[in-house]
Parts: sequence; structure tokens; C-alpha cells
Amino acid sequence: MNVYGIIPARLQSTRLPRKLLLAETGKPLIEYTWRAASQATSLKQILIAADSDEIQRIAQGFGATCELTGEHPSGTDRIAEIAARRCTDGDIFVNIQGDEPEIDPANIDAVVAALVDCPGAEMATLATPMTSLEQVQASSCVKVVVGGDGRALYFSRAAIPFCRDRDAAEALATDQPWLLHLGIYAYRADFLRKLTTLPPSRLEQLEKLEQLRALEAGARIQVAVVEHHSVGIDTPEDYARFVARQRSTAAK
Repeated sequence: MNVYGIIPARLQSTRLPRKLLLAETGKPLIEYTWRAASQATSLKQILIAADSDEIQRIAQGFGATCELTGEHPSGTDRIAEIAARRCTDGDIFVNIQGDEPEIDPANIDAVVAALVDCPGAEMATLATPMTSLEQVQASSCVKVVVGGDGRALYFSRAAIPFCRDRDAAEALATDQPWLLHLGIYAYRADFLRKLTTLPPSRLEQLEKLEQLRALEAGARIQVAVVEHHSVGIDTPEDYARFVARQRSTAAK
């Protein structure tokens, strides 16, 4: 089975301009993601799908295979273009977020295994137990409710499931009923092609969550629960903390 990892890379970012090319540590942010993902054992190849010549030039400079794409509304569409053009033998494609420089390679292998082990699923993704009420209450932290068979039932920015008769803090401490959705996806090749032909769905537009398009289309999304997850870089403060962690590690 041929599995490709593709990192969609967009130059502009609203909250942190040009974040994938920030290099206060001596390396651009996207290089960390690429090097971490390269340690995953399930991938035949990793490619970067870039929207600018600058990203392509820098990525090729540190040894990555990087392809330019046309204008697209989402990273999924960017991946689909590269899949059709460069990876025609691909069975599974993994969408790896470029702004997660500390991604655990084992989590990439876990999302691939979740899809391989569930022949009835068109997609797979990851989740991890939430550890604080702040996460539960934050709309920026996407929650996923999962069935007993690992199937995703719903994704939401709201605190789902809702504890009607129990204190939320008690439920968090005893049962950990909330799962934080992690933004990594594995797609079967035929479903990736189908997904990018579908218009944005009603629930997707309400929640601003692209994965709801797949659920509304009747797809099965298999969810694997992992213990550890990486931190995405979205703000200047996120990046400053990442730089501090890298400098601390280098000093040891």
C-alpha cells in the first residue's frame, strides 16, 4: 500500500504573517515539520504543496520535494492537486499541518493505521483526551464525539458531549469525556478526489469545520485516540514559546 504524506504550505497567515518561513532558530518553521514527518515509518514519500515560489525555493534548499499548486480554498484541495499530478499510485494520503513543527511521527503512523485497519472508513483522524476546562470551553479547541467502534459521530467547537446532571470539573477529573480533535487526516485516494468536488456543506459553514462536509456526505471517519499531541503555531506567542523550547533543548 502506497501512503504519501503531503504538507500544504501557504505563505500568508492572518494571525502570524509568513509563519512557515519564520527562522529565529536558524531553520524555517516548516523544515521542523518536514523533518519530524520524515521519521514516520508508514510514508512512502513526503511532499510539500506550496502556493509560492519562495516556499518552494526554501523547501528545496533543505532537501524537501516541493511542488507549486494553483490557488485553492483549502489545504485539502492543494493536496488533491499534488496527489493527482505526482502520486498517481497513491492509496492513502496524509494531510500534515505545516505549522506543527513538533509533530510526533508516531501519530502520523497512528492515523495511517486507523484507516488501514478499518476498510469501511473513507478517512481517519486523531483525538486526545482534554485535560482542562479551558480547553473544553474554548471554541478554538475542536471536540469530537466518537462511537464505540471508533467512528466519528460529530465534530464541534461547542462543549460536546454536554454534562446535564454532573459538574463538568468532576466529569473531567473522573471520566475525561471530552476529546480534542487533532488536525491531521488520512484519506483514501478515491475519497480525496470525491471530497474536493463537493460544495461546502451546511454544518461545515456553520461551524467552520471542513471535516463536517465529509460526515454530511455520509463518509465514515475513523478516530484513533492518542496520548500525546503537538502544539500548532498560530500566534506570535506560540512561536516565541517554540523558539524558547528549541533553544532550551539545544542548550542541554
